[in-house]
Amino acid sequence: MKKKEPFFWITVSCGLVIMAFILLPLIQMLTAPSLSMLKETIQDKDVVRSIWLSIYTAGLAALIAFVFGTPLAYLLARSSFRGKQFIESIIDLPIVIPHPVVGIAILSVAGKGHWLGQIFNELGIRIMGSVTGIVVVLTFVGLPFYVNAVKNGFENISPRLENVSRSLGASMFSTFARITFPLAWRSMLIGIIMCSARAISEFGAVVIVAYHPMIAPVLLYERFEAYGLKYSQPVAVWLVSICLALFLILRILTLRNAEKT
Repeated sequence: MKKKEPFFWITVSCGLVIMAFILLPLIQMLTAPSLSMLKETIQDKDVVRSIWLSIYTAGLAALIAFVFGTPLAYLLARSSFRGKQFIESIIDLPIVIPHPVVGIAILSVAGKGHWLGQIFNELGIRIMGSVTGIVVVLTFVGLPFYVNAVKNGFENISPRLENVSRSLGASMFSTFARITFPLAWRSMLIGIIMCSARAISEFGAVVIVAYHPMIAPVLLYERFEAYGLKYSQPVAVWLVSICLALFLILRILTLRNAEKT
């Protein structure tokens, strides 16, 4: 057996340190609450309502990203034009902007002092303190993850397949619907998962735009502030468990459909 070089053991040691750094706090949090506390927490209507609201709004954000982000991702993957890198930088901005800044920026254009806010007001659309406001925030922070994932998926599809379809007389839309979309659906599903995961974990921007109604991270923060670590841990455990189950199901479906194709 070939003797392992010192550098190999350095890489293994660093990997173990990182795994411990990630897993130890999570394991401690997941195992700290008793079963009776977990049962009592999941029977709390406020907890159930907040978790459901988190999943619901994150799902809506992912759906909006799918509808509007897919054409944009295709454009960026298939076209080269002046200012393309600038547009890609703008798309990535929500990733690096501090979360409270996102909430303040959204309220800046949704308030009555802005023309867009005035239009919303005339249409009866309320952003601050509403489910609509939560969805807007979650879409803002989750959209870059969807667009980047789908753009990479489109780039991995050979343009020759689309060119053959177009040469046979198919329209651009028909080519996209019959050729490109079926080949890129896995990337879209991955983008939806990433967008939802990012959206469901958002706190800083949401707490500024809509403290009420409470999504799960806001409720978790309120429980921690009011009652301390002991009473906030069960909420965290249920939130992590439910979200992990949902994303695991989506991953399994992705792998199964990939094997069939």
